[in-house]
Amino acid sequence: MIGVLPVHNPPTVSDTKRSFHHAFPKPAHPVYRRIIDELLVETHLVRVNQNFRYDPIFALGLVTSFDRFTVGYRPESDRSRIFSALASALQFDPASLRHDGEQLLSLAQHHPAQVTTLLTNPHSAVVLEPLSSCLRAIADNPQFKYSRLFAVGIFTLLETAEPKAWQESDQRKSLLQGVGEVLKISPERLLRDLELYQSSLDKLRQSKQLIADLVEAERKKREKQPTLASS
Repeated sequence: MIGVLPVHNPPTVSDTKRSFHHAFPKPAHPVYRRIIDELLVETHLVRVNQNFRYDPIFALGLVTSFDRFTVGYRPESDRSRIFSALASALQFDPASLRHDGEQLLSLAQHHPAQVTTLLTNPHSAVVLEPLSSCLRAIADNPQFKYSRLFAVGIFTLLETAEPKAWQESDQRKSLLQGVGEVLKISPERLLRDLELYQSSLDKLRQSKQLIADLVEAERKKREKQPTLASS
């Protein structure tokens, strides 16, 4: 599923960036260039940590982050190639990342109550694989390597399983409190990462809207030029 990194001489950030640009040599669209670079570096730093263990929640977080932060990228074919290049540079299999992430998302869509139960009580009698074994392993692992991408996977599961509760600040906070306590993750950290995630999405939307407005203003300006010249 994932490549095994050498213990004593893991790849550097430069190595990973070089692999990415080899797999996708075209310049990324300016609006998305910094986002892609930051996602690549952030994931690399998690990936090379000796306590990192791949799990489907992390996969869902990585896939969701990429998909949401690259909405509107054109051409669409480049978007999928960028994801493949990013995954392979990090020594992940892109198809496995998507499969594992989509499998969990499907569980949240079709078994929302059970998913919520597992997220707040991994050792309950509910069995819903692969989520059950994944959460139990994390809860029982004192060396679990938490990451913002893992958090995004948790957010995505809760957002999908509990859409109404997720819209309410107090209920959202209560859900994250429960998840944090059973997985031994600071609820405050989960909330901070959620705020950062939502803020980053808002800034991206604003940037794309600003560019769209500038493009539209330029188009209208060009349309008026012939009229002004003729007059």
